[in-house]
Amino acid sequence: MNNYQQIVVGVDLSPESSQVLDRATQLSKLCQAEVHLVHVLEPLTFAYGGDIPMDLTEIQSQLQSQAEQHLHKLADHFNIGKPHCHLLVGQPAAELHRIAEEQSADLIIVGSHGRQGLALLLGSTANGVLHGANRDVLAVRVEEASA
Repeated sequence: MNNYQQIVVGVDLSPESSQVLDRATQLSKLCQAEVHLVHVLEPLTFAYGGDIPMDLTEIQSQLQSQAEQHLHKLADHFNIGKPHCHLLVGQPAAELHRIAEEQSADLIIVGSHGRQGLALLLGSTANGVLHGANRDVLAVRVEEASA
């Protein structure tokens, strides 16, 4: 088995994202792999389904700007260059698969809260990534950050 060469790390920009990146950067150092940091922002129209009779473009733009700032701050902390940062808009699992394909990634890393019960074994994004992947997936169990 060859070492991983390209690793895509999906983060939700929550405080727990650092735990996922800690594991990803440790693994990348062992394998001498490149890390691509990815955050997928779901369009507000996904959440509201067009039920709100107003233009959400300005709000979506503000959310993207804030997410980009947070993503770059996280990348700087883990010494990941801006060319390896990807802020995407869409459905998280599908976009993680797409960027993994584009980057020829051989591993996708996501966080999992490990909640109780079979239905909550993985979060919906981690579950979607795992079940649609044609490459290895590592679900890093994260602990809730204390306030």
